[in-house]
Amino acid sequence: MTLFGYDQGVFGGVIVTQDFLNTLNLSGPEHTSLLGTVVALYDVGCFFGAVAAFSLGEMLGRKKTILLGTTIMSIGAILQISAYSVSQMIVGRIVAGIGNGLNTATAPVWQAETSKAAWRGKLVVIELILNIAGFSLSNWMTYGFSYVDGPVAWRFPLAFQFFFIFVLFATVPWLPESPRWLIAHDQIDEADQIIADLEASSVDDPYVITESKEIQAAVEYERVNGVGWLDLLRGRSGNGTSTIRRLILGAGAQAMQQLAGINVTSYYLPTVLIQSVGLSEKLARLLAACNSVSYLAFSMIGIPNVERWGRRKMLIYASIGQFLSYMLITILLRYNEKSGYAHQKEVASASVAFFFTYYIFFGIGFQGVPWLYPTEINSLSMRTKGAALGTASNWAFNYMVVEITPIGIQSLQWKFYIIWTVFNASFIPIVYFFYPETADRSLEDVDRFFRENQNILIFKDPKAVSSKRPIEYVEHMEREVRRNSSIITANPEANKARLAALDRANAEGWGDEKGEEQVEKV
Repeated sequence: MTLFGYDQGVFGGVIVTQDFLNTLNLSGPEHTSLLGTVVALYDVGCFFGAVAAFSLGEMLGRKKTILLGTTIMSIGAILQISAYSVSQMIVGRIVAGIGNGLNTATAPVWQAETSKAAWRGKLVVIELILNIAGFSLSNWMTYGFSYVDGPVAWRFPLAFQFFFIFVLFATVPWLPESPRWLIAHDQIDEADQIIADLEASSVDDPYVITESKEIQAAVEYERVNGVGWLDLLRGRSGNGTSTIRRLILGAGAQAMQQLAGINVTSYYLPTVLIQSVGLSEKLARLLAACNSVSYLAFSMIGIPNVERWGRRKMLIYASIGQFLSYMLITILLRYNEKSGYAHQKEVASASVAFFFTYYIFFGIGFQGVPWLYPTEINSLSMRTKGAALGTASNWAFNYMVVEITPIGIQSLQWKFYIIWTVFNASFIPIVYFFYPETADRSLEDVDRFFRENQNILIFKDPKAVSSKRPIEYVEHMEREVRRNSSIITANPEANKARLAALDRANAEGWGDEKGEEQVEKV
């Protein structure tokens, strides 16, 4: 994710570098639309990479997909670094985007599937904070190289992403595969060992057994009741799995992240500060770099609070702050552009403060949760597809935002920011009425919620809105752990026999009492 953040931020500094504009013949307002296209086509590549993750992620597994995506990104990086024409830069942007799309569709799923429920949200938020760290580094990198003349001013910042590529190639092969992916592909023994390793326990620990059985039960349920893409396109949504609803919720969270207007500023903040606020190039670059540090610092508030406040409150609080920030930016820029207004300089300077507050609220809530939510809300059989669809949604809207921003600022001026003000205001009721909480729940708890609750409006359901795990889910887990602990003996052969009896009891749907009686007979 640090590579993703660096790659996302570095081009914002590159496109205001004069040697880059001269080399690719992109200088002047007549090339504004083409420049926007060069920037935005990266997101087209990311979209197709995310779509490719639909099938590749499930076929190859999480680790191999990440390695494939990183390899493709390295090819795209080489093409961009060595570009002397717009056409080569476009090809490099698209190729790098395909690799990044594969990675961003896979990494959050892999993170969620190898994390405890209590740590899942924190770890994905930390993952996205590393994204911001990469973004911040790219801003300071391009600011520092703005004092250097010639092609090194933009080619070196683009080349520096190979540092993160080498780190990925050196570390990913040593990390564990997702136990949920392994179980879904009938590699149960390996999955049990990984679960035990993640819990710092042994494979015959009652909690490890319970966790494995819960995942196996979810896999079996999905095999019976899950639906494929063709069935979804035909309008068949499965038997009680709420597949389409869950896909829409996950993809919707990702779409909201982009419609919040983050990439109006992530890709173009120096441009925005130069054209909308009227700052010099050097000052615009410096403020963009300083803003990235503020963005990074305040995003850390999300680490302890993503579980304490829950996903819903994080999104709602962030939406309120983002709405107010863009509203004030719009008002202040309106007066900055008003002919004859006596305090144009003052209101322009004041607007800069609200670009900072926007990043603060976005970093706390909307940076991490939309990437986390699709990995939690979708069922096991649809988790890779759901995360990939969510990521594809993110990149599709990202492309739209990045494509329209340069021409929107040039044509609409202050009115352009009304769009993002309205979008952020709309997210508050959308999250409140439709988005169930996933904090402090196991992924199997979420499956259970959607099996038992078909009501789309969830704001009145205590199980859907509580940031704490519902007591009935806790009691179910405790009961299963006690049941599994009763089958552990000092005799390995006896353990195998009793585990087989327990599997038979689960498969035949016996109740707790009858199941325990049959196990005790063994």
